[in-house]
Amino acid sequence: MVLRKVLVVLTASFLLFAACAEEDPAGSNNDASGSEGEETVSCDVAAPPVMTDGVLTVGTDRPAYPPWFEGKPKDYSGFEGDLAKEIATRMGLEIKWVVEPFNKSYAPGAKDYDFDINQISITPEREEAVDFSDGYFNDNQGFLALEGNDIAGATTVAELKDFQLGAQVGTTSLAFINEVIQPSSQPKVFDTTNDVKSALDAGQIDALVTDVVTTVYLRDFEIKGSEVIGQYPTEEPFGMLFETDNPLVDCVNQVLAEIRDDGTLQGFEDQWLEDYTSVPTISD
Repeated sequence: MVLRKVLVVLTASFLLFAACAEEDPAGSNNDASGSEGEETVSCDVAAPPVMTDGVLTVGTDRPAYPPWFEGKPKDYSGFEGDLAKEIATRMGLEIKWVVEPFNKSYAPGAKDYDFDINQISITPEREEAVDFSDGYFNDNQGFLALEGNDIAGATTVAELKDFQLGAQVGTTSLAFINEVIQPSSQPKVFDTTNDVKSALDAGQIDALVTDVVTTVYLRDFEIKGSEVIGQYPTEEPFGMLFETDNPLVDCVNQVLAEIRDDGTLQGFEDQWLEDYTSVPTISD
């Protein structure tokens, strides 16, 4: 009699377990698309996991160029400078700027800053070594030449191949030259945008290749007698760069979404970024 009661209880328990399993066949393996029952872990914006209590440490290159950065390093403004400060303010943090050369930023390993902001395009190759925030601006590749240079008449990629091009080391601009333009001669490679600018001014290269917003600024304020001959529509998203698995990424993405949704990001764009929409397009 006792054995029969035990069997009845075990059978009922098995049936209850089976019914529960049928109600949630995916169990704990639901994906991150908002499936019911999954816990979403997010960063606490009110207590962000920064390197130094009360301080957001932000890296960028030096020199840092307008319109992305304006003013002295300790008090940057400009599009990216203001964006970083706004993120710090909304997380209740002071901001501290440190120098990080562009081509070192996306190397794997520990970082001595919370994130780097420096017109860094999000690419699959870089994502293997570092983490990125969501994109905050999409940019194209631009070509800056001195007035009177024959390259100024180029309207297609094929017409650019026989000219001497230059770009900063480690940039998507250099990769774009090699992979898309595939020029007849190797592009000249420089440590900084400042070095590429000097090479163009000295006639060592026919065109400088960098993001189109920067080419427009250099034309208008830095290199007299220069012209932006065109832009190629790469639509590269710029993202803030973090050490791999840094939990701060989630906090920054939350704040970035707020900045975008309330119009603040668009305001920074309207204030700082030159109108480059009129720059002609270089076609394939």
